[in-house]
Amino acid sequence: MTVTVERAGSRHGLTNSGHRPRSSRRRRDSYTLFLLPGALAFLAVIVVPFLMNTGVSFTDWRGVGSPEWSGLANYRALLDDSEFWASFRHSLFMVVAMAAVPTALGLVLAAALFDYVGKHFGSRWAAVLRACFYLPQVLPIAVAGIVWSWILAPENGSLNELLKAVGLGSWQQDWLGDPDIALYSVMGVMVWVQLGFPLVVFMAGLQRVDPQLYEAAELDGAGWWRRFRHITVPQIRPEIYVVLTWCTIAALKVFGAVYVLTKGGPGGATNVPSYFSFTTFFEKTQVGYGAAVSTVLTVIILALSLIGLKLQTRAEDAEEGART
Repeated sequence: MTVTVERAGSRHGLTNSGHRPRSSRRRRDSYTLFLLPGALAFLAVIVVPFLMNTGVSFTDWRGVGSPEWSGLANYRALLDDSEFWASFRHSLFMVVAMAAVPTALGLVLAAALFDYVGKHFGSRWAAVLRACFYLPQVLPIAVAGIVWSWILAPENGSLNELLKAVGLGSWQQDWLGDPDIALYSVMGVMVWVQLGFPLVVFMAGLQRVDPQLYEAAELDGAGWWRRFRHITVPQIRPEIYVVLTWCTIAALKVFGAVYVLTKGGPGGATNVPSYFSFTTFFEKTQVGYGAAVSTVLTVIILALSLIGLKLQTRAEDAEEGART
């Protein structure tokens, strides 16, 4: 009987006295020490600045001197600020350009590379094409923005010169200087920049799909589109939620592309909350008001992150239930 109890206790990592052995406690303490630097860095770089920014948002401050407490005045001003709401509407267009469109295109391209190019031309060609699509993600956004500003320049820009060369000179535009089309031009650039990330994630997700599903569907006469709809999309639903969440966050806090391409212009046509907060901080020196803008944007991003994590967990639970 004693032997049985000892074996049962040892199986659960317990000693005869009911306590965990010292080796287990040491291992747990070593994990804590390992995580401690990251936790301290997160606290110093993320939590403390956010709390300080939130505190400043309740003040009227020009960046010098002592801040004056103003309570919720900055947040009440936001509700009536048409420029802020315009920038927020523009960020919704960025969500379409950086989340919705790249996710849809990336899903189709990943399925095509995995299920068609990989099978008919070999995995090497699929890897080369995947790398080509991912290249814009590797480029610094400043470099990509400068190159695209040359391409979209109204005079001697590559795009206008190409349109002129093929007989479509009437289509020439001031792509970044016309308030009616500047936002759509920036959106097109951001689709190009963002497309590679969903593509790589989806191709990685397709690696875990059972190939027998595709083989069985092919034997039943299912074409590529039917295999895509009934096998690819349901099998990588968790990856879709991850990509949508990640890309939506990136779209809401986009700054570099707007700064390099248009600086929020012309006439605020491409202004977004992050750039609006930047100009309020450093150009208008309304530090408290700029802090309120960034605080609201941070809260929105956190809420969307929690929703995305919830949807991802639900999708993973559903997939686990389907397997069992």
